[in-house]
This record gives sequence, C-alpha cells and structure tokens, in this order.
Amino acid sequence: MGGNAQVLVTAGKAWSAAALLALAAACSAPEAPSDDGSNGPLNMPELASANPSFVSLNPCVDAILIEVADPEQILALSHYSLDPNSSSIDPAQAREYAVTGGTVEEVAALNPDMVLASEFIAPPSRAALTDLGFLIEPFGIASDPEQSFAQITRLAELTGHPQRGEELIAKIKLALADAAPPTGFDAATAVLWQPGQIVPGEATLVSHLMRETGFSNHSAARGFGQADYVSLEGLLSDPPQLVLVAGNSAGQTHPLLKELTRTQVEAFDPKLLYCAGPTIIQAAERLSEIRENLSSKAYQ
Repeated sequence: MGGNAQVLVTAGKAWSAAALLALAAACSAPEAPSDDGSNGPLNMPELASANPSFVSLNPCVDAILIEVADPEQILALSHYSLDPNSSSIDPAQAREYAVTGGTVEEVAALNPDMVLASEFIAPPSRAALTDLGFLIEPFGIASDPEQSFAQITRLAELTGHPQRGEELIAKIKLALADAAPPTGFDAATAVLWQPGQIVPGEATLVSHLMRETGFSNHSAARGFGQADYVSLEGLLSDPPQLVLVAGNSAGQTHPLLKELTRTQVEAFDPKLLYCAGPTIIQAAERLSEIRENLSSKAYQ
C-alpha cells in the first residue's frame, strides 16, 4: 500500500486442477440472476483469524471498511473508489490501498481471509471463489440508516474492532440529529433529479434522508417511482419548491431552470446518492445546508 495503488494481476501460484477449472468457469460463464432476482446472503462460517484480511469488491463497503479496519487488514478496495466521479471516499485516500478490477484471479492472488462483495456478485464468480475456499460476505444497498447501522456493526465485528463501528454509528446519528429541521418546520416540496433525469423511489436511502432533513418527495407525490424518467417539460409543468440537480443532461442544464420564479435550484453531488455508512453524514449535512439556505422565492 502506501500511496502506490494499483490494479492487481494474477500472481504466479500453483493451483489444483479443480481450482483452475473454477477460475476458468468464472472467466467464461455468462452472468445469470438467481430465481428471486438477487444472489442473496451466503451461509458461510465465521472467520477463524483474530486479525483477518479483506478484499472488498463493493464500493459502498469500501467507505465503511477504511473506518473500522486496520490498514494492514485491507488487501484491496474496489476499483470504483479511485473514480472521483463516483467514489464514496476521497480518491486520494483510496490510492493508499491496492485495488482490483473484481476478477477471481486478482482476489485469488491476494488470498484474503474474506471477500466483501455485493449481493449481486456474479454467480460464476461467487461459485469460483467458494470452490477456491474463500469466505464471501455479501452486502446489499441500505435503504435507511438502520440498515446501514447493521452493516457497520457487521463489518466492525468481522474486522475485530466492534468499538470502531459503534463510534462510526454515533457520528452518523449525531449528524442526522444536527441536520434535522427545527420543530414546526413546514417540509419543502423537492425533486431530486438524478443522473439521466431519473428520480429516486420512496424506499431509497436518499429519499429517507430528504424526509429526515425537511423535504417531501414531490416526484413521488406526482406518481413517479424508483428510476422513473422526468422530462424538463414535466418538471416545468408542475415545479416543486426545490429542485436538486445531481446530473448534467441537457434538461438538467437548460437555461429555463433559471427562469423558474417560485422554485429554487441547487446542485447535489451524485456521489451522495447511493452509498450509506459515512456518506450519510455528508448527504445529511448538504441537505441541511440547502434547507437553511432556502430563499423566500421557494415559499412564494
């Protein structure tokens, strides 16, 4: 580690015939969803090591892992954390660690005690890693702070540092309390216009945070659901008090937005949309800042 992050390639290592067949299957077999549309949790045994090592393939887990694990426990993060446009952590901090492209070969070369993955890890990759003897812990997308707290607690327990998880949860709870609107605040109607001009559903983490910080989901009130497309014309026909722009499409950068007389338009960093953990703190702070800066224009 130490500032020379790199995408790892397979190291020379002798594998059994069964292991090599498993690797080949992971590289060549097509991805296929399970019957219920998700891969679901794996019933794997607990870690035996008191100081286990990890490879993370999940960018949202990356942000929590660096908070609760010792640096030497983190063999690699996901390569997504190096992308300044999508990383939920500071890319400069991510560069302190190795990263992988998520292939079975890269993980096998690092030989971690556990692989931290998404619930949607490709079945062939999951099967190959399991056949090679690796423990896999999948994490889903948290849809509210409580689910995020459960993930933090689980990760902290796996790393052997449960108190760090408790400390992180306390920080998030404090940030949420600080970001809450004052008593009697009349929630402002808002549309969160995500990249591609889509809007979040009510069951998403960011929608939950909007409600907790003093906003009501205007797109949901108009019948729009998760990932529904909202055109510029549709937005202008029934504008909310606030438009949070998290994309840069033609509609989201159109001059007509500046001509709205009773709607305030604010930028919202797309990096705050999807991950939980420490990202909740940043998202809550930004939403609180926007609420406090709502002008009289939004209440005409």
